[in-house]
Amino acid sequence: MKLAWHEWRAGFRPGDILVIGGGLAACVFFALTFWQGGVARWAEVRAGGKVVARLSLDRPASVDVDGPLGQTRVQVEPGRARVLSDPGPRQYCVLQGWLSRAGAVAICAPNEVSLRLLGDSSAYDTLNY
Repeated sequence: MKLAWHEWRAGFRPGDILVIGGGLAACVFFALTFWQGGVARWAEVRAGGKVVARLSLDRPASVDVDGPLGQTRVQVEPGRARVLSDPGPRQYCVLQGWLSRAGAVAICAPNEVSLRLLGDSSAYDTLNY
């Protein structure tokens, strides 16, 4: 049984509309206020669970990291970093593109290489991932 719009709308009272509108406004406010990542300052590159490089995001740089499948290249430019190439089959870490917020991560799981941006604060912690 499908209700027509006027039948469905008749179930709402003026206070219901205010509660729904207030809830949506609160959600937007909290998302804009608290879901902001800090400024990224370093790019940390790991291979096999060990830190192999920590690059400043102040100047351009690149690093090649060896993994079980081959070499992964990480590129850094001022304020951002990305995995430029990886021998993994699905290329998920390459498809992440440029990372620019503290806490952002690109993981090349088959090659056991990851890139993580570090800063003073992050947009989320690992429990939210």
